[in-house]
Amino acid sequence: MKFAIDRLSLLRPLGHVSSVVERRNTIPILANIVMRAEAGQLSLTATDMEMDIAEQISCSVQQEGACTVPAHLFYDIVRKLPDGAEVEVSVADGNASIKAGRSAFTLPTLPVEDFPAFNVSDLPVHFSLTTADMRHQIDTTRFAISNEETRYYLNGIFFHKSDSGALAAVATDGHRLALAQMDMPQGAEAMPEIILPRKAVGELRKLLDDEDGEVSVNLSETRAEFAFGHVRLTSKLIDGSFPDYTRVIPKGNDKILSVDTGLFSAAVDRVSTISSEKSRAVKLSLTTNLLTLSASTPEASSAVEEIEVSYTGEDLDIGFNARYLLEIAQQVEGDVMQLALSDSGSPSLISTPEDDQNLFVLMPMRV
Repeated sequence: MKFAIDRLSLLRPLGHVSSVVERRNTIPILANIVMRAEAGQLSLTATDMEMDIAEQISCSVQQEGACTVPAHLFYDIVRKLPDGAEVEVSVADGNASIKAGRSAFTLPTLPVEDFPAFNVSDLPVHFSLTTADMRHQIDTTRFAISNEETRYYLNGIFFHKSDSGALAAVATDGHRLALAQMDMPQGAEAMPEIILPRKAVGELRKLLDDEDGEVSVNLSETRAEFAFGHVRLTSKLIDGSFPDYTRVIPKGNDKILSVDTGLFSAAVDRVSTISSEKSRAVKLSLTTNLLTLSASTPEASSAVEEIEVSYTGEDLDIGFNARYLLEIAQQVEGDVMQLALSDSGSPSLISTPEDDQNLFVLMPMRV
């Protein structure tokens, strides 16, 4: 095999596929990516046995063939080559030779036959989303994905058809919940309920940064495939049942606080500077049209800040994890965020006025 390609053309797709490869692998072939050069195209393929990725780019092929090389080592070499360099890769006698200008590297290869075959099981549900819609569904929810491995069914985003017939994405870790909804795309009406794992969510989101247009989505009960441009990402789904999240969305919260999103975020950030790192607790004290944020530590440090708000309910003191508040505020679309509160021990509903498609639920803390 022998081909030549511009460094920049190779770097981005190589970054995509190598990021799927785990840094530590007990199976040597899984630390490699497959490079296949034929008909003026270079295809790059990687897998971690849970997720597969394949990407194609144009290149100058002098001799067709295929090989596998260490993913992260190859990526680091290409990343450190000078801008504008032409990368020449040739394979002979079990080694890959990489040349660019006066730089030359030799990497060991492993047989392509040892690389696991991709799962090509039937994916009966097909529909398309714009990349902007896909980014929105992920960005609005993924910060709430649980990291607790014992509740593995919360370790991803739950995509499904909601009771209102929308395409809904939900994530929760038991402390906060994020819900993003959009009109159901044509062809998705019969989609199964799926939980896309955290790693696949992260890799898909990185790929979306480099693409515009449509994302082709293909689903079965156990696998999901996303294709756009010259990239295809396939992932196993989490085998579990997502809990009935609608039960934790409060319905009767009648104390409505409206506040400028930017002012609120900045104030929470400032006040939380002195709250203890473990809890990051911030207290919200509400009186008519006035919000007082406060925090303190056992070492007698304290912080207080007042903001003018729109609030006409009863006086209320409630505490929240500052980091959770800030993460939700970052995803609120609009200049004004609305908190629907009940009492100091009940979950709060956070949204944008007149937007019933995206909402957040946050459990309070004792302060």
